[in-house]
This record gives sequence, structure tokens and C-alpha cells, in this order.
Amino acid sequence: MAVTDETDRVVAEKRLPNDLAKIVGFLQPWREEIVTVVVESTCNWYGLVDGLQEAGFVVKLANTGAIKKYDGLRHSGDEADARQLAHLLRLGILPTGTILPPEQRALRDLARKRMQLVRSHVLAIEDIVARQRAMKINSNQVKRLTADEVDQMGLPMDVALAVKSNLAVIITLNAQIDLLENEVSVKANAGFIGVKRSGRN
Repeated sequence: MAVTDETDRVVAEKRLPNDLAKIVGFLQPWREEIVTVVVESTCNWYGLVDGLQEAGFVVKLANTGAIKKYDGLRHSGDEADARQLAHLLRLGILPTGTILPPEQRALRDLARKRMQLVRSHVLAIEDIVARQRAMKINSNQVKRLTADEVDQMGLPMDVALAVKSNLAVIITLNAQIDLLENEVSVKANAGFIGVKRSGRN
């Protein structure tokens, strides 16, 4: 954690565990002066962001994937990263992510999980075909594959079975995805969340 002033001078700095009580305690001496607290959008931000907001802090979620590492930084590490986030915030150029209300996060996380699951099986088929046939097959072609077409590829029997297994999982997941996307669309139409439907991944 780093507390900086309007000139980027570090007022206080300390490594802390992701423990809400310790973090709020660390910030307490500057509570009235702190404009915004920036939290990285890593895998464990939910409890920290919710707790800081409940404690009365204005919180921004840094979109770490959109932040280009400044090549001129002499130092690296958590402390330097914290100072950089504060600096970007002060300049008004901090890329941020959306802090969804807690009740909406489960649906978003479920949508992300289905993307990961489908993508892993699509990649598995792409890799198998590339190894066995020295040919490239893209994700759209994989998604249109049928068991009969796999049989016509001339793959060894056990390899064909592996491809069909991955294909069966993709088909099953797609059926569940349809249910999920319908649920997401219903909530989006009700004004709960914004959704861009761009097809299955």
C-alpha cells in the first residue's frame, strides 16, 4: 500500500496482507484526506473493495490488464506498483473496471467460467489435430465438428475417441451456455447488467 499526496510524494507505504481490518487501520490516520483508494482487479478483490466501501472510502478498481508498465520505472515490485496506481489516479488516466454489486457478480463469474471451460476443450481439439494431421483447425471449425466428421479425419482410434470426448463436452457446455445466456439476457433487459452477446467462445 502507498499513500501519496497531490505531488506524488509518498506519505506512507507498507506491505500488508489482504486483511480488511489491517488495511483500514493503516489508512485511518489520513481518512479525512484520502480522496480515493485504488485496488488492483486481481482474483481476490471482492471482499476488500466491499469492505473499503462499507468503511466509507471511495474505491476505484484498477484494470491491470489495460495498464502499460512504464519503461522508465527504476524499481519494480508491489510498492512501486502501488505508487504507480496512485500516480495514474492523480493524473486522471487510471484505466478502471466496473465494480458490480455483489448480487450480480455470481452471474458474471459463471459466464467467465463457461468461457474458460469451452475454450480449454476447443484448444485441446485444435492441438490434437495439429499434432496428428499437421493441419490447423480454428475454433469456429471445431465448434461445427460432428462425431462423423471426426471419424472421417483418419485419426488413430484412441485419438479420435479423445477428440469426440472433447467434442461431447463442448456440446454439453453449449447447451448449458444457452440457458446461462438466456438468464443473462433477462437480467440485462431488466436493467441489472450490461451484456454484449458475441457468440460462444
